[in-house]
Amino acid sequence: MRSSHWPWLLVVLWLLVPARTARAADAPPSGLWDAGIVVNGVLIPFRFELTLAADNVNGAFFNDDERVRSTTGRYAGDSLALEFAQYASSLQAKWSEGRLTGAYARAGQTAYAFQARPHSAPTPVLGKVPSIAGTWEIAVKSPKGEAAWRFFVRQSGAEVTASILRVDGDTGALSGSYHDGKFVLSHFSGARPLLLEVTPSADGSLSLVQNGKTQYTALKSSQARSKKLPLPADPSRWTSVKDPSQPLRFSAPDLSGKIVSEADPRFKGKVVLVNVMGSWCPNCHDEAPFLQELYRRYRDRGLEIVALSFEDSAQLKDPARLRAFVASYGIGYTVLLGGEPSEVSDKLPQARNLSTWPATFFVARSGLVRGAHAGFAGKATGAAHEQLKAELRATVEKLLAEKP
Repeated sequence: MRSSHWPWLLVVLWLLVPARTARAADAPPSGLWDAGIVVNGVLIPFRFELTLAADNVNGAFFNDDERVRSTTGRYAGDSLALEFAQYASSLQAKWSEGRLTGAYARAGQTAYAFQARPHSAPTPVLGKVPSIAGTWEIAVKSPKGEAAWRFFVRQSGAEVTASILRVDGDTGALSGSYHDGKFVLSHFSGARPLLLEVTPSADGSLSLVQNGKTQYTALKSSQARSKKLPLPADPSRWTSVKDPSQPLRFSAPDLSGKIVSEADPRFKGKVVLVNVMGSWCPNCHDEAPFLQELYRRYRDRGLEIVALSFEDSAQLKDPARLRAFVASYGIGYTVLLGGEPSEVSDKLPQARNLSTWPATFFVARSGLVRGAHAGFAGKATGAAHEQLKAELRATVEKLLAEKP
């Protein structure tokens, strides 16, 4: 294990070295930062952006080229405070000797130690860099019953962006580069912290170490088939309903407290997507802009979308995070408070194998379920993301073409 941790010891030491050109009394500069959080004793590095102006204090995490921006911010004395209402999270840090140190906290979760310093150019990589670009498969035995995940890798020289796709969605964009015989990739966009070390093996496979301890092997799809490894789960077949001849029933309050059910007149004769989600769920954040796009595009042709949001007890009493989620993505479709996550099976007893966040049921104009899709492949999965969107649009258009 020593070899898998020593690069991060260097990163920690680097973050702790004061910047010789900075003074403690200076305000932190606007621009890109090299940041890191500590999760279970493992340092996970990531890009961070900070903007400080007289009337604008703003921070942003990255998911590849997407920015997750703070909703409010302030800087006074040597203290920085940023709020991310869409995740019910906050960043508190002190500016001293050329670096920021503090903590990042999400509601109901343990706070992560945070540290950052202004970005500096990385050391150029010398020598030949192996090519690992392409689609791979990872053999697993997941708690959900999966036998394989997909691993997507894009590469430009020594720089790599990758993502692991599970049945409930992807890890977000893992970014990093090649040093000392392996690619070191990481991700943090305000959620889903992950460190992945990828070492090419002589047999053409990849050795993966997740968060310094969990080991996997990734194979090209052709290798996986020749070894007769199981295919990754099909998200279009993962979740279903027990009796397709019966309507999918739901009843829950909207954000104003009004009870809404499947019998509401707004849904009569319409194609309805019933989306099971939570504002705490990173893959639900990935999915929401696409659902809003579908709603805007097809509403006039008879599409309705209902999000059943399952939240923790504090959010059910005051759904501030869900309200910020709705505002952040400009959601115009119906959003209901379904209950707590542990209640999802009780609230939707007709569902079978409802074990992913998110999950979407496709209800035809007849009121009957015609299919379901588990999870959501975000932008970090590249072609898989575009293919999924095309498939979901095609499903909606097919259902809309049917007569009431």
